[in-house]
Amino acid sequence: MLHFDSDYMEGMHPRILEAFVGSNMEQTTGYGLDEYCVMAREAVRKACDAPEAEVHFLVGGTQTNATVIRALLRPHEGVLAAATGHIAVHESGAIEAGGHKVITLPHSCGKITATQVDEYMTWFYADESFEHMAFPGMVYISLPTEYGTLYSLREIEALAEVCRKWKLKLFADGARLGYALASEECDVTLADLARLCDVFYIGGTKCGAMFGEAVVMRKGLVPHFFTIIKQQGALLAKGRMLGIQFLTLFTNNLYLDIAHHAVELALRIKRAFVEKGYELYFDSPTNQVFVALNAEQESRLRAVTTFTEWERLADGRLVVRLATSWATSDENVEALIAKL
Repeated sequence: MLHFDSDYMEGMHPRILEAFVGSNMEQTTGYGLDEYCVMAREAVRKACDAPEAEVHFLVGGTQTNATVIRALLRPHEGVLAAATGHIAVHESGAIEAGGHKVITLPHSCGKITATQVDEYMTWFYADESFEHMAFPGMVYISLPTEYGTLYSLREIEALAEVCRKWKLKLFADGARLGYALASEECDVTLADLARLCDVFYIGGTKCGAMFGEAVVMRKGLVPHFFTIIKQQGALLAKGRMLGIQFLTLFTNNLYLDIAHHAVELALRIKRAFVEKGYELYFDSPTNQVFVALNAEQESRLRAVTTFTEWERLADGRLVVRLATSWATSDENVEALIAKL
């Protein structure tokens, strides 16, 4: 049986494992104040061309989203997001549990637009009872989206502009950011995100690390963010475990190299599905492949590989997702294609 369920089924990239073993008996300061975290922060700043940016390391995506959103919003504020956004669907109400409403907007292939945000804000303040409503305080996007699609640089620039107009913070979830940056269709860089977003994060958990996300934040945006991380229970005592991973990922271009590998294999799988007569539900250019299966196709595919069930369509077809990762082998991809 082959496995294409997700992009975090394996442990960690061998270079990270080697770095862990090599540093195992060293004694370092805790809470991310060690020399590995210091070097990792500098490596991330350099990659983002943002020498003044604040860089903080957290453990996982939901923890990062909840901590950042809580830190950015006032108690009466909510966050605008696509109806399919991870914080709206797949985080068990973590944002609402922190006291903030997720205000959902209709999506197009997982994306929202600057025009939608502008229209929502205009409508909000035109309602004479807006004081009785959750105030929008920020905009949440993800790159790539839940459907593996990409925001263009022009789209993010427009979102940043409308956020400035309405004094909203712009936050980009980068749990799978490596796989977006590695796509040939992506015209957004880390430097662009650092320039346009108030906060974004570079995902490690799904992109080669055992765990970890690197938050890149505009300097001075949130006073005492370190303390807020601690208050959220999100401060890792052995912080060097995060620093070692991101220092390794951002040495010799490892982060993007392994992401390119995953994207190339996903595109090979996608082409094979099309050639075999399957219907793509979303034409994702990243490491996720979405296919709509009829009953016969579903039965045949279940016999050869695992996958993630995405949604059941009105006509009975099942949309499934197959994902590649930094660790996916050419052999497994060729085996899947042969069995199709």
